[in-house]
Amino acid sequence: MATEHVALVAGAEGGTSVKPDTKQQSTQGNVVNDFSIQIATVNGSGSQSANLVLLKSIFRMGIPVSGKNLFPSNIAGLPTWYTIRASKDGYVARKKEIDVLIAMNPETSKEDMLSLPPGAAAIYEESANLQQFRDDVACYPVPFDKLTAAVCPEAKLRKLVKNMIYVGVAAQLLKMDMAAVEAALRKQFAKKVKAADLNWAAVQAGYDYSSTTFTKSDPFVLDVMNETAGKIIIDGNAAAALGCIFAGCTVAMWYPITPSSSLVENFIDYAKRYRVGEDGKATFAVVQAEDELAAIGAVFGAGWAGARAMTATSGPGISLMAEFAGLGYYAELPGVIFDVQRTGPSTGMPTRNQQGDLLSVAFLSHGDTKHIMLIPGSVKECYEMAQSAFDLTEQLQTPVFVMSDLDLGMNNWMSEPFAYPDKPLNRGKVLSAEDLTKLGGFARYKDVDGDGIGYRTLPGTDHPLAAYFTRGSGHNEKAQYTERPDDYFNNMERLAKKFETARSLVPRPEVVQTGKSKVGLIAFGTSDFATRESRDQLSKEYGLDADYLRLRAYPFSREVQEFVASHERVYVIEQNRDAQMLSLLKLDLPAEEIVKLRSIRHFNGLPIDARSVTDDLVTQEGI
Repeated sequence: MATEHVALVAGAEGGTSVKPDTKQQSTQGNVVNDFSIQIATVNGSGSQSANLVLLKSIFRMGIPVSGKNLFPSNIAGLPTWYTIRASKDGYVARKKEIDVLIAMNPETSKEDMLSLPPGAAAIYEESANLQQFRDDVACYPVPFDKLTAAVCPEAKLRKLVKNMIYVGVAAQLLKMDMAAVEAALRKQFAKKVKAADLNWAAVQAGYDYSSTTFTKSDPFVLDVMNETAGKIIIDGNAAAALGCIFAGCTVAMWYPITPSSSLVENFIDYAKRYRVGEDGKATFAVVQAEDELAAIGAVFGAGWAGARAMTATSGPGISLMAEFAGLGYYAELPGVIFDVQRTGPSTGMPTRNQQGDLLSVAFLSHGDTKHIMLIPGSVKECYEMAQSAFDLTEQLQTPVFVMSDLDLGMNNWMSEPFAYPDKPLNRGKVLSAEDLTKLGGFARYKDVDGDGIGYRTLPGTDHPLAAYFTRGSGHNEKAQYTERPDDYFNNMERLAKKFETARSLVPRPEVVQTGKSKVGLIAFGTSDFATRESRDQLSKEYGLDADYLRLRAYPFSREVQEFVASHERVYVIEQNRDAQMLSLLKLDLPAEEIVKLRSIRHFNGLPIDARSVTDDLVTQEGI
């Protein structure tokens, strides 16, 4: 029941709603449950509901599915694309090729049509006459305005209802289960019965028009499976926010920035539901600061005071947080920072994906500074690592950064339901008044246990020995001001020892090793999805069974060096131009292992796809 509760809190979509039918699985010549759909619309046209209905209908049919929204960084008017991938094999990375196009944007329709591979299918506005550009694509022209007008008498609503017409057309052409479509639609409009009825009428109109007008001439078919039973659909930002709630976080300080804003917005929604006392008063605080520097400063202030506190930002915000990040490291203050990475530098492309903040975060601030990074590779890990981050930041008394990205944070992913936490919170080395009485005193920055981590007290501890200065300037183990060379040296050596201690505390990598391959792959975060699919491609198409290690944290644990040592060549797969993870590995590995490293980089702003990984590796291997 606990797992079900967490899934319910997340507002997740559950499957499966229909029973499997094996008849279509054996249909000769069809491509069944293994293709991608791209819907090209105009930003602000209200297509999101229609796209989600399509996605969740496929999910309710028991078919593994993922959805990616490629939208511009303006309010409205520019092109936007939503891509749905159905994969009977469970692949959820972006597919490089588009198999079914729904072209609803006149500005891009010609280009979208020309980008299709031969044998694809295209659904489009009849007046666009896209069939003139391709004779190797199955064309399905639809009079959308005419069909919409017949369904929706109110002209002001037609723009929104029009999108549901293409849901019906696609449902008929792809042989979708209409019970699943209706269930998904009515859940989408659960609180608006009239809107649900109107939109369902539009879906039926599109379905009826398609069934009486078109003769199917493409191979793409969706058939009921049973691969999503018990699973949920949720985005990474919502999952991370839920993890913060279960981690005992009570303070969120933020400055809105794409693509991290929805993380704090979800936290607010959850906190209003679960962080309100019996007296009706909130037991949490959320403050929108004047900028990111103020936000992280307030997080450290709250953490110093004993609260579990976090902020969420992206690359430009990380840059502004540098000064306070150094204070958090040197004064040893707990605080969790979620970095939902986007394309940089500068403003860059705010709504495009990248893993480009690794080096800046690892050493954020001036001087000798090293930070802990957790790197979730799924929405489930967004939930779990949010909880781990709060334990680690208090155990290690240092800032902890959770490195998500736009693709993981803002897009929809399938997942197993999240488990209810079964371990108590780990608050680290906190001394109570009773402890101080027994000890007779303490030195805030003294390494008592040999792990580099000192003991701390919380403000308000009722004992005369509890007070100490929290200094960002030079200090000794008693937290007294000093500029003595030996004091500074000893303090910095202790902080380095603490970083070494972190190696055994952070999440360990996931290793998939055959023990036979000379080639190893290293990936992390959302690059994992494409890497796993690429491994299958390499095996099936080239007979290369590459081993795989997925990084989940920095500093690296011992398994990373062991993995590199056991292979002749190791390809580091990442989504940035400058091979930032490879650079971190070079700083960590022995010289004789560094020469084994190769780089596969993807940095055009689109989520990485398996075919690009495979082609690059095959080229470098000379296969």
